[in-house]
Order: sequence, then structure tokens, then C-alpha cells
Amino acid sequence: MISMQSRVRDVYAHPIGRDILDKILMQMGRSTKWITNPLVASLRLSRLRTLLGPKLGEDLFDTFIELLNSEPDRPRTDKVPDTPRWWKEAVFYQIYPISFQDGNGDGIGDLQGIIRRLDILRNLGIDALWLCPVYDSPCDDNGYDIRDYRAILEQFGTLEDMDELIAAVHARGMRIIMDLVVNHSSDEHPFFLEAMRDPHSPKREYYFFREGKEDGGPPNNWTSFFSGSAWKEMPDKSYALHLFSSKQMDFNWDSPALRDEVAAIVRWWLERGIDGFRLDVINYISKRPGLPDGNRFIGDLMEFTGVEHYFYGPKLHSYLRELRQKAFEPYDAFSVGETPGIGREMGKLLTQQDRAELDLIFNFDHLETPGHVRFDDYRYDLNFLKSYYIDYSRSLTGHEWLSLFFENHDNPRMSSKVNPDPALREPLSKLLLSILLLLKGTPFLFQGQELGRGNQDFASLDEFRDVESLNKYRALLDEGKSEEEALAVLLAGSRDHSRIVMAWDDSAHGGFSTVEPWIRQDALYRDVNVAAQREDPASVWRFTQDMIRLRRQIPGFAYADIRFFEEARKDYFCWERTVGAEQDTNRSADVSARTIRVEMNLSAERKALPTLRKTNAHLVLRNYPLKEVLRLFEPYEVRVWRY
Repeated sequence: MISMQSRVRDVYAHPIGRDILDKILMQMGRSTKWITNPLVASLRLSRLRTLLGPKLGEDLFDTFIELLNSEPDRPRTDKVPDTPRWWKEAVFYQIYPISFQDGNGDGIGDLQGIIRRLDILRNLGIDALWLCPVYDSPCDDNGYDIRDYRAILEQFGTLEDMDELIAAVHARGMRIIMDLVVNHSSDEHPFFLEAMRDPHSPKREYYFFREGKEDGGPPNNWTSFFSGSAWKEMPDKSYALHLFSSKQMDFNWDSPALRDEVAAIVRWWLERGIDGFRLDVINYISKRPGLPDGNRFIGDLMEFTGVEHYFYGPKLHSYLRELRQKAFEPYDAFSVGETPGIGREMGKLLTQQDRAELDLIFNFDHLETPGHVRFDDYRYDLNFLKSYYIDYSRSLTGHEWLSLFFENHDNPRMSSKVNPDPALREPLSKLLLSILLLLKGTPFLFQGQELGRGNQDFASLDEFRDVESLNKYRALLDEGKSEEEALAVLLAGSRDHSRIVMAWDDSAHGGFSTVEPWIRQDALYRDVNVAAQREDPASVWRFTQDMIRLRRQIPGFAYADIRFFEEARKDYFCWERTVGAEQDTNRSADVSARTIRVEMNLSAERKALPTLRKTNAHLVLRNYPLKEVLRLFEPYEVRVWRY
């Protein structure tokens, strides 16, 4: 048990303690060496409380200790062979339906549009699709506010269209998973409407309704991720909790009846042929009893107050195990959890296979460099990404697996964060894709990433559509920022950068639609589109296809051991993957050329870096022309050898 007499080293040895301290240090732009310094490591928490309590708040230490002691388990550290599973070998492709392909000419992507483009995705080499929400929704947050979990939003099509999509995906030898948004529902969901109509309804327990404080304010000081209070005052003067928009009401997972409803929804879709789910902000489902006020220091540091009371709640593990047992296990369905705030060690406790909770998580610690958040305008240092993946890969034991991703519907384009220079867009995009597809783990590509798509050149506020961005803009104006300053913040971090429509060819609207799309498309589509890149052997699309093909040419590649080289050398990222007989799941008779070596220049400058000198090695991929290879690496150059 952790107490005030425990030392910093004791806290850092705890999975929650390690992840929280690492995250705090990262937000402060500090190295973990600050914690492991013997002088700091030996300090007792009581001493820190004396020194820092007045500044950080006396309740911080009590909350921290209670959180640590809520987790008695430790991740397994013994090494075991990887257990083969289809999702470990697959290349996933995330589809944001409203922006993928319009099939009926209304400017909005839909299910028939997705069906129309399946052959292209299969030709690229995609094994599994991740479909963002297409459920019936008021679309306050682009479908993440669900009104009916068993219906399709009319703009996307019908249940019959969904069944057709599932069948078409399976007919091509692919799989499909859906987003499952069950931390919250729309305030137009029948459960919430009934809870509002009748204060004594059993559905009232499905949500968090609380009385306000005596001064007339909300029940606590928690803030929404979309700005302002996390509480909405209702007509009956009660308050309802919403961690996201004021139309996304948090479910109360402490209600057994609510948990049964969620399990029934999962089973209903699995019966229709869905192969699994990505569970949206699933680590938020367990809130600390009493919903206490959030700590001011943590709120200032993380930019959201109250997160310490729900990002790793006391019943999270039991709720996930129950859901898996009731819904996922009978269908052998796949689950990947979106888990904001969850670090590496806590992630292991959520995914180690003998714990029977989740198969994978999305850990977001690598998406921003230390000291930065998404809306900061800065240049991302790829050396941080290198260190992150080396450390994470080394920590894996075979009991868990790594998800590989840089982009999704909630983040700007990675290449623009690293270097927005259009002259370097192609080699940089290919480098990033090489990391995703050739490290050990399951790669998740986001639509447009295979084209090397960068950020959109939004010119004014009226071109933005995302509720988070619009709320952020208003909040910045309230803080005294000018309109120009507020717009600059949105340009740095808006989710709309990834949500612009796909460019399929150079025709009007990029072949996405025959009419004006729901969100403006910039002129880049004339050059950066699928049709042009499929015909160009040197394109990002073809490079992606070649890398996926390389993964398949070596039996057992997904499970191949990984070894890193020259780790301390700045701007140089190098690793090898070697398939041993135990990883060759096909028991191939060909035992030659089972090693892949990847060498990268992580900088925008030409550099002299180490390169392979083996007579039996062949250069199979390079993001520059395959001519004579010199010691000098081009900007963001990638070399892939096979021997």
C-alpha cells in the first residue's frame, strides 16, 4: 500500500504512479531522469506534501494515494511467445464515413460510397476497416452523440446498406469493426428522454443527475473537453454530467441495467457480422464515487479539471471484464480501446491477454512532444517518436500487443506537425508510413494518410465544422485573444484537418461528390488524389502498397523479433526484424531473406549516417529513386534492406 511515508521511488514502481508521473513530466517538458535522481527518488510523500502542498493543493496527495491504492495488480513481466491472432497480422484502415465517398450526390459520404471504393482498399493491401459512427444521431459531434444504437443515420443509408457493406467487406477477405460510443449518448436518446420525463424512471439511473451546490452552481468543478462546465442545468433544475458536448450525456456504468443494455447492443451488431469494435474513450466509464471536485493544479496542467476522478476509475477493470464475458467472448470479437490519459503500464493492465479485458488500446503519449498539447503551433521532433517506440517495444512481454498509429479523426495530419514544407511532403509521409508498417505491432492507417495528405489551408472560421474547434474559438475570444490569434490556434490543432473529404481523382470535388461537399476541400486534391497516385510508381500510395506487400512476403513477419541499432545517434532510426522458425506460422520451406533492416534520416537535412554493408543484402524499398545508395542520406530518407 502507498502511504504518506512511501517514497517517490515506491510511487514510480507502481503502474499508475509511473504513468502519471511520466505524463506530468512530459506536460512540463521534463525528463524522467528528474524522478529517478537518487535525491528525488528517496523523498517521502510527506516531505513533498510539506514542500508543495500549498502550491499544488493538499487534496492532491490524498487523491493520488487513493488512486494508486485502488490498483493492487501489477503487469506481468515474464516473457512469453506471441499468441497469433488475426488482428495482430492485419493492416487496419480507418474510415470517417461523412468524408470518404458520397454515393448519392448530396455532398455527404455514405455507406454506398464506401462499398464503391472497397476494391481500391483491398488492392492497397488493407485487411480490416474501422468504421467511425454511422448510427442514428443529431450529429452535434459528427456522430459521436448516438440517438439510436440499432439504427443508421439517414444521411449514411439504411440497415440494409450496412448489411450489404458487411457482406461486401467479407466477400473481399477483409474484416470490419465499428466505433462503439458508450461512455455517453445523445441527449435525444430514448433513455435520456425518458429520464427527463419521469424523475422516478429507472432510466434516471442510466445517467448522472445531481443537485447543484448551495450557491446555485454545478455539483462540482469538472470541465468539459469541449470547453466550459461538464454539467448542464436541466429544466427541473437538476444537473446532468457531460464530459464532452452539452448534448453528449455521460452514462452511469454503476447501473447494472445500463451495462446489460450496452452488452445487448454489442451482441446485436456482432450477430449482424461485425468483427469487433473500437471503444470510444472507454477508460472514462468508471467515475469516482461522490464525483469530488478536481484538483486545481492537475486541471491547469492537463487543461481539464476533474480527469483524475474518471480516467482510470475504480471499477474500470471489472466493467471491461464483464462486457467482454457477456458480449465479446461468445463471438471471439476484437476490441481496441481509445484510452486518453492511459500510459504504458496501465495499458498493460487493460490488455494483457490473461486479464480478459481489451485486446488493444490506443496510447496517445507519442502524439505530442513533451511540453506541448495539440493546439500548440510547434514542430514535432521525430527523435521523441523514436525514443517512444524503442522504449515501448522493449517493454512488451508477449502478454500484450502494440497499436501503431499517428493519425485519426481527432488529430491534425502528422506530416504537417513534423514539417509543413510541401517540397518534403512525399518523403516525410513515406517515412512515417514506414514506421507504422515495419515496426512490430498492428498498424492503423487513417484515410488520406496513404496519399501523404497534409493539413487543410482553412482561411476563416466559417470553413470549420468541428464543434470542439468552434467552442475553442469562442473560449479563446473570452480569454482576450484576438480573432487572428484564436484562428491561429485552430489552424494548429483542429480536428477538421483530418476530416476533409477524400480526393479520388482530379475532377470537380476530387471525385468525392458531384456537388459541393459538406466541408471545403482545398486545391491540393488536383495533385494529391488516389487515381493519380495509383498510376505513379513513385507515389505515396504505391509506396504504402509496396510496404504492405513486403509484410506479406515474409511468413510470420508480424511476430518477427525486433532489434534497434545506434539508439543514441540523433536523427537516425534503425531497426531489424528477423523471423525465426517459431514465428513462421505458415512453416515456410524458404528460410532465406527473413531479415528486414530499416534505416531512417529523421531530419530535413542531408546527413552522413550508417548504412548496411552486406553482400547478401538487397535494397527493396527507398523513398527516393532506387539508384546507387551513398552514405549521405537525403532529407527524411528511408532505406529498407532484406537479407
